[in-house]
Amino acid sequence: MKVIELKGLKKTYHLEKIDVPVLHGIDLEIYQGEFVAIMGHSGSGKSTLLNILGLLDKPSEGSFKLAGIEVSKYSDDELAALRNHYLGFIFQQFNLLSKLTALENVSLPVIYANTKDEKNHEDPAKLLELVGLKDRMEHRPNEMSGGQQQRVAIARSLINKPLIIFADEPTGNLDTKSTKEIIQTLKELNDSGITIVMVTHEPHLTAYATRTIRVQDGLIISDETTKKSDETKKHRQAQTFKHKAFSFSRVKDYFVQAWRALLGNKMRSILSILGVMIGVASLISMMAVGTGAQKAIEDQVAGLGSNLLMVFPGASQRGGISSDGGTRMRLFHEDIEDLKKNVAGIAAITGYANGRAQVVANGKNYNTRLEGVSVDYADMRNSHPGSGRFFTETENAEKKRVVLLGQTVIKEIFGGADFNPIGEFIKINRIDFQVIGTLPVKGSSGFRDEDDKIIMPLNTAMYRIIGTENLNNIDVQVKENTDMQEVADAITQRLLFTHRFKPTDKDVIRVRNMAEIQETMSSMANAFSLLLGAIAFISLLVGGIGIMNIMFVSVSERTKEIGLRKAIGANNADILFQFIIESVFVCCAGGIIGIIFGAGVAVIISKVAGWATFVAPSSVALAFCFSALTGLIFGVWPARKASLLNPIEALRYD
Repeated sequence: MKVIELKGLKKTYHLEKIDVPVLHGIDLEIYQGEFVAIMGHSGSGKSTLLNILGLLDKPSEGSFKLAGIEVSKYSDDELAALRNHYLGFIFQQFNLLSKLTALENVSLPVIYANTKDEKNHEDPAKLLELVGLKDRMEHRPNEMSGGQQQRVAIARSLINKPLIIFADEPTGNLDTKSTKEIIQTLKELNDSGITIVMVTHEPHLTAYATRTIRVQDGLIISDETTKKSDETKKHRQAQTFKHKAFSFSRVKDYFVQAWRALLGNKMRSILSILGVMIGVASLISMMAVGTGAQKAIEDQVAGLGSNLLMVFPGASQRGGISSDGGTRMRLFHEDIEDLKKNVAGIAAITGYANGRAQVVANGKNYNTRLEGVSVDYADMRNSHPGSGRFFTETENAEKKRVVLLGQTVIKEIFGGADFNPIGEFIKINRIDFQVIGTLPVKGSSGFRDEDDKIIMPLNTAMYRIIGTENLNNIDVQVKENTDMQEVADAITQRLLFTHRFKPTDKDVIRVRNMAEIQETMSSMANAFSLLLGAIAFISLLVGGIGIMNIMFVSVSERTKEIGLRKAIGANNADILFQFIIESVFVCCAGGIIGIIFGAGVAVIISKVAGWATFVAPSSVALAFCFSALTGLIFGVWPARKASLLNPIEALRYD
């Protein structure tokens, strides 16, 4: 039965502008069970002929049938499947993967087989035992002699029960003893029914062949049958070839191969992971700072209350210069009741009398901020007491000496925020006050600690402590579904009327819309977060470029490995997926480590600098997805380059 049939086969290499013809029309038939030795001088075309016969290269013209299948027009992936299904290879350079054991090297072709069914491939351990390496199964190639490495290569060529074994100078790098052992092994394989096609320049090896073909200048000049093959031997029957499709069962093998490749270059893998880790850690920590700042602003804004208008006294201006003399509006306690009665849409209102006060209690002296406020303050500013109670309107009218303390004041005076000061007495500017409540925690706003203050009734502050009839400002809470600008205009008009200013003197009073302030603060926080995120993203981008560069280096260093994998049946997709998985794996590992490290940095920033930080689950998910996407995007180009390598050129790469 014919296993190889060539008719008019030609091969021309196109080197830039020069065409180099190598084979000039080869007609050849090889029958099953033959041991064919191909001989010729360097440059005669014998290696090119063997590469085409082994489907590692394609003919330029002519017909090539393998086991009755016309393969001259097959695609790269179809040829790869045929190599894995029908052919075995033994190379002069052994082409074993140095990071794998002998057993793993022998098993390599099974990864790319059409099926993992044990009936379709040999037991690798038995094959190593067959070639006399039973005690070397777990050894790596660098722990073996040249003859032993070639025997591993022979065992690998047999794993998928090949129809033909192609041997390219199999004894070229061996001593005399090893040469005899290897050629004898090939003879025994031929005697078992396997067709052998061997290229050699050693004439004495042809004695083991049943047929010797001599090639010169791209033509067959002699074809001698020295010994007829035994037709009674059991031969493997050719089978109809079916192109193998991608199987998800191979994903596990891809990950295993990628993992071994990464372990084989530990330092390079660690540096790659480090580059991604720094980018992801920067992304996590910067987003934590940005998100923390945003949440702090949101909490502070929420603490100020909603639907608020802030009313401040101003001064008239002439020629752009403020004039205080007699034209400055002053706010009084009576304005509070007047506005509440005469301006529609007001839900609540409070006045403020602010100042500094010296507090003495528990043998300690502390200076803090004092605020006199109205009863509506608790609802308007979300400041309901954490413990105790708020003062009443009666206590405000009667100027009662009662106060509520902020958490910082409690800590400074009584030695701890956990202390309950309700019922305690403190001196404020030498006047005794009773503590009736504690204020909720508000946190800091820039350089201002919102918990470092004392709240007391407005009248008490004005007439007992500060000694003034003027209010610093007034806050107005507008009813829901009411136009805040209309209420602000009405407040301005009413105050101008009651204080006897002209309707045009609107600059003597300022009314600020808290909603606009909230929107501005939120916009600033978002811009800050985006800025920090962009900086961190650039770090991740730099890490991705580093990954791509390292992957290109990896492809160059492993070119011969890629050629070997393709020779034993790996198609373009197999190589593509393996390298992409390596890139994505490195980036995901760097991403996970970076997330942990970045969260740690965020905690350190919070502790050391006192900044509010928050690692949001969304930022963790975003960082991980970005790292995986970085590995995918920056790994595709190098992976594609690897997948498109020509197997024979890759095997010859130095």
